[in-house]
Amino acid sequence: MATKKVTKSKVPEKKVFTDSEYSVKRIYQKSSKKRPTEDAGKYPFTRGIHPGMFRERFWTMRQYSGFGDAKLTNERFKFMLEKGQTGLSMAFDLPTQIGYDSDSPQAEGEVGKVGVSITSIKDMMTAFDGIPLGKVSSSMTINSTASTLLAYYIAVGESQGFKSNELRGTTQNDILKEYIARNTYIYPPQPSMRLIGDMIEFCAEKVPSWYPVSISGYHMREAGCTATQEIAFTLANAIAYIQTCLDKGLKIDDFAPRLSFFFCCTIEFFEEVAKFRVERKIYAKILKERFHAKNPKSLQLKFHTQTSGESLTAQQPDNNIVRVAVQSMAAVLGGTQSLHTNSRDEALALPTQESAKIALRTQQIVGYESGVTKTVDPMAGSYYLEELCDEIEEQTWKYLKKIDKMGGALKSIEKGFFQAEIRQNAYRLKKEVDDDSRILVGVNKFSDEVESKQNLLRIDDSLGRKQEKAIKALRKSRDNKKTTGALSKMQSVAESDENLMPYILNSVKSHATTGEISNTFREVFGEYKPKEIF
Repeated sequence: MATKKVTKSKVPEKKVFTDSEYSVKRIYQKSSKKRPTEDAGKYPFTRGIHPGMFRERFWTMRQYSGFGDAKLTNERFKFMLEKGQTGLSMAFDLPTQIGYDSDSPQAEGEVGKVGVSITSIKDMMTAFDGIPLGKVSSSMTINSTASTLLAYYIAVGESQGFKSNELRGTTQNDILKEYIARNTYIYPPQPSMRLIGDMIEFCAEKVPSWYPVSISGYHMREAGCTATQEIAFTLANAIAYIQTCLDKGLKIDDFAPRLSFFFCCTIEFFEEVAKFRVERKIYAKILKERFHAKNPKSLQLKFHTQTSGESLTAQQPDNNIVRVAVQSMAAVLGGTQSLHTNSRDEALALPTQESAKIALRTQQIVGYESGVTKTVDPMAGSYYLEELCDEIEEQTWKYLKKIDKMGGALKSIEKGFFQAEIRQNAYRLKKEVDDDSRILVGVNKFSDEVESKQNLLRIDDSLGRKQEKAIKALRKSRDNKKTTGALSKMQSVAESDENLMPYILNSVKSHATTGEISNTFREVFGEYKPKEIF
């Protein structure tokens, strides 16, 4: 009797995707694609911008701090420096971000709530009291009013005995992403770009160790874009800033070495590491082939990373410590130049002192204990990682070509292209959480019926009233004739093509306030009113 042949039924391979919807194979083998031999510190900098990377020096541990008034923020700065933080990062409240003084009706209920209230040079002096600005680098997360806040910083540095060429740090100053994702803009795009161009030109000459802009993909990622969109949209914005400077008559190698970037790091570990490698490579090619930069430093994409705020959960906040640890490791393996690690309670409130310390300790453990810093690029050669890099690079170039066809970043923003792309992906991600196909531990799986109470940091409304009194006292004590004269001269220059930074600096030294400077520009530039995009 003949035996019947048994055939095995083929089980279809499970479909698995990254957060950015790249298909993930069951197993990866060595690619047939011939890859060039690359080294860290050499073009195209895929493996890092420095030959020794973290073997030589760790990234700057720069925890984002700032709340209440300048005195409270000064205390937090000093606490974090004492605990081993190696750079400062300053958060500002909403009135400061959008150019209103503490006594403005628009500021009511918001003074000191999500950052520190800085209304004058006096506030800035208090915030950095006892902190020598020539010996520490500072990052300021500020955009519409970045020129004013930089002027405060320069003036405070001078009052401490430091010349502007001794100051080190960064102003975020990326207004384009505000129109795309965040909305703390004041003026229309063109005058906003003029202010940024003036800052870049001024810093190149007077504050050469300062990064006058940190082009940010972070907020677009937090708004819902993919890793690929984060790279493409950020680099498209970078191209727009570079072109603005070239149109002012600046030479590429005079300012490109002082451009910096700011990216998000989510918990999709391998995709995030791949993202950082790809963005360095593409940026180097753009600067070399499109803008013909000659200085190797012009080709280096230098970036700050912040772990993902959007990934934090209000439910079971201690879980966020683990999320942040995974994200920090990805940022370090991706070769970041500085890092902020979010605190466990940031989904609920501003971080407490204890939470901020744990977040800093997370970075320190990764740096000093994990061993990932002992070799320059430990992830290189991973078949999975290399293929992810290839896919992300291919899709990024496609986006950049599409944006160029639209007329560049400004035109794409005006048409609502960036916004629509981000909105579409954000909807997908939310839907996946709602239908449980995307698991959030402690939220839609492994949740607790009773959540533990948290000790949270809250800012009392009395602080707003205190700041109102302070600014009224300032207006009474200052030489108002001198202040008015400085603002008037600044307004006249705003109507010309002359660089505004010296006049903004003169205004802050005459004790003009953040709101007064912003209102002066409002009179000349107007305010931006976004189009409805459906």
